[in-house]
Amino acid sequence: MYPEFQLTVIVPAFNEVDNLEIFLTPLIDHCRENNWRIILVNDGSTDNTREYLKNFENEPVLSVFHHKLNKGYGAAIKSGIRACETEFLITFDADGQHYLEDIDKLRNFLIENDADMVVGSRKGLKSSSHFRGIGKSIIRLIASIMMTVPVHDINSGMKIYRTELAKKYLYLTTDTMSFSDVITLVFINNRHLVLEEPIRIKERTSGKSTIGFQTAFQTVMEILHIVILFNPMKIFLPLSILCFVLTGFWGIPLLFEGRGLSVASLLGLILGILLFLLGLIAEQLSLIRRNQNA
Repeated sequence: MYPEFQLTVIVPAFNEVDNLEIFLTPLIDHCRENNWRIILVNDGSTDNTREYLKNFENEPVLSVFHHKLNKGYGAAIKSGIRACETEFLITFDADGQHYLEDIDKLRNFLIENDADMVVGSRKGLKSSSHFRGIGKSIIRLIASIMMTVPVHDINSGMKIYRTELAKKYLYLTTDTMSFSDVITLVFINNRHLVLEEPIRIKERTSGKSTIGFQTAFQTVMEILHIVILFNPMKIFLPLSILCFVLTGFWGIPLLFEGRGLSVASLLGLILGILLFLLGLIAEQLSLIRRNQNA
């Protein structure tokens, strides 16, 4: 009945049975009408998610995968990507906050612009939590400082991209909530066309978000890892220059006074040189690693 699906909707789910009961049936109907496939990954849920999904065992457009234990948001998406066989895939969160119409919108926008990824942007929309809004702003600020980021909402959970590229870069992504940020930055740094298109979001009607301070910290660390992988001198060079500048401010007045270089000045000078050399080594290792996985 569905010989060749045109798009795959990947839904990572962890303890979201109440929301699944609301949006899954409409999503199935929408995908059936458009000849799209759904891959739902139950990421070790401890509620009744597994039992509920048994109701759809004979649904041809829905494929369900179960993780025995909770592996993480990114791990669930990666399982879906590995099983994806269509040209394009889109991630669709299981918290019930996305609109079905936005799947069509992002797909059409990607095809019209021949893009490699389109991020569903929530720019201008109110965050569900004041602290989450602050955290997202900090993450965006750090990412924009560390690299050129042409999109605003890098951590949006709704993105459509080319399956071939997603599979190619899976080894660079994480199993955690930072997956959304990292996959976007990887596409950008590999010079793929990444665009942004506004979407709407609904208020969460059930369940509780698992995003917190730990998630924000993990995301910042993963951004640093991506920067070190693609452009390590972006980190090491500023630190090296900072050491030289501080050493100059501290040591030059002492030289003019005829007191020579202090121990602190020598340490600062050596540290600046070491950081610069570490940056060069990191550049070479980065190039080797990327060429091995090209």
